[in-house]
Parts: sequence; structure tokens; C-alpha cells
Amino acid sequence: MNLIELDRALRQLRLGGMAAVLETRLRQAQAEAMAPIDLIASLVSDELTLRTDRLLQRRRRQAAFRDADRTLDNFDFTFNPKMNRSLVFDLATGAFINRREDALFLGPGGTGKSHLAQAIGQGAIQQGYKVLYRETHILLDELADAVTDGRRKEYMESVATVPLLIIDDFGMRKLPHTAAEDLLEIIMRRYERFSTLLTSNRLCGAPHNRFNAESVFMRTPRASGA
Repeated sequence: MNLIELDRALRQLRLGGMAAVLETRLRQAQAEAMAPIDLIASLVSDELTLRTDRLLQRRRRQAAFRDADRTLDNFDFTFNPKMNRSLVFDLATGAFINRREDALFLGPGGTGKSHLAQAIGQGAIQQGYKVLYRETHILLDELADAVTDGRRKEYMESVATVPLLIIDDFGMRKLPHTAAEDLLEIIMRRYERFSTLLTSNRLCGAPHNRFNAESVFMRTPRASGA
């Protein structure tokens, strides 16, 4: 089997990561007199790296973050020294997801709630968790469309079982009674089974009571002088 045939065979086996670097790795093996096992290990590592990168990219697309570039690295903690850094970085470890805990970020607009929520979501994906990010009005619009199309059960199942659901901007507008009930149903179906991260500048009623009692709670206060 020549190099072209080997490349084709690898791609047929869906080993595109190996195929992409095969010629380069063979030249390296010859130049460095690599042992066969080391060459194989390098090719397997290349394949794993490619598959991991593709998986992370796919999960980021599925999460549908509003701002895909939001990370803890580019969050300006100096803007608001009152921020509870210790809690932020604890959440960023993803341990709360493993413990099936919920989290609530509560504070005025412009204090970094959405940035931090999306950054924690990005970190969770990096650690292998599936994440779904939705602004409240988009979540409710999608649910309404699902009801119209006769897919309510399937849609509710998809949002109720993702390991981390981020609901952003809760309470920005008054919700119709049925919409509030739908949100509460989602939260309660997830309770003690999967983690929900909620951001809000005001929260009242049953969701507020549940999150105050059972969640990791963090305020995002305005910076001094803001």
C-alpha cells in the first residue's frame, strides 16, 4: 500500500486527523529515527486532538452563546473590585455541575452577569459538559414555536436534560402567566438532576424562592462610583 492508498484508507476509516499529518509524521519518523510505537502514538495523538477540537467546536455551536468570545480571561475584574472572584473561579471549575447545583447571578445591568455566565458556560464545555445558553425571551419564543408545531414534549425534554442550562436576562420584562409557568416547569424538572445558571436584575415569585433557597448565589454589585 502506497502513501496515497494509505491516506484514502485512513479517510475511509474516518481517521482524518491521522491522514492530514501522515506524510509529515512519516518524514519526522525518518529524520528522527522514531520507533514504530512512537510514530503510532504521535498519529493517535493527532487524531484525538482533531476529534476533541471538533467536539468542542460543535458543542459551542450547539450552546449558541450570544457572545462567543466571552471568557474569564477577558473579563475585567478591575472594573468592579466588589465582584466575588473566589466564587466566580469556583463556578468556573464546573464542580457545581457535577454536584447538580444551580447558580443565580443577581445584579443591575452592566455589572457583568451575562459575560460571566457565558464564560462559565465556555469553561464547562472545555471540561466536557454539554451546555445550552438562551436569553429568556428566545427560550420562550422557541417553546412557543415548538407548541405550535406539536413538538412541546421534545423541546421541553431537550432543555430539561442538558447538563448546564444558562437562562440569561430573566425578569427583563413582565411575563405572561403561561410563560412564567413554562419557565418554572423547566426549572423544576431540572432541579437536583441538572444544573441551571440564571442571571437577572430582578427576580420574584416561585423561581426566586427556589433559587434563593437552593442555589449558589452571587450578586454582581455596581462598582464604587458607578
